[in-house]
Amino acid sequence: MAIVKRLILDILKPHQPNVLDFSRAVADVGAGYEVAAVVLEVDERTETLRLEIEGEALDFDAIAAAITEAGGSLHSIDEVEVIGGV
Repeated sequence: MAIVKRLILDILKPHQPNVLDFSRAVADVGAGYEVAAVVLEVDERTETLRLEIEGEALDFDAIAAAITEAGGSLHSIDEVEVIGGV
């Protein structure tokens, strides 16, 4: 079965939680998850983020749920790294 090692996601989120707390919420989904966030755009009510997540075996469904629970919206999966035959 193939495992996901890295994701780059385009996220729209409200100003709260701030980008640090939002990133922590995503990182807490799995042991060893590394999250890097870049704020790409800010308007009156929202922020657009580029979220890079790396780990040994990422659980996309759990990550998507954490994003939604933190008030975010997943706009697109911009990059993915998958290893097969594991």
